[in-house]
Amino acid sequence: MRAIDEVAMAQPVSPQQPLAAPRPVRVMAVAGGAIGVFILLGTVALWGRYGTAVFFEMVTSGFAACF
Repeated sequence: MRAIDEVAMAQPVSPQQPLAAPRPVRVMAVAGGAIGVFILLGTVALWGRYGTAVFFEMVTSGFAACF
């Protein structure tokens, strides 16, 4: 019976450092924001260049081509 008492049970593994680092989240947020700004600037540029009617026709034809 003593051999059973001496068997060590599995212990939980505790990491020395946290598993999730906040840096990749920050990089992804900045990259997503930059992409959003570029899309917004492109939208404003197309609107200014072609006007509202042509702009909306270009957007709807683009959606039609994608779907």
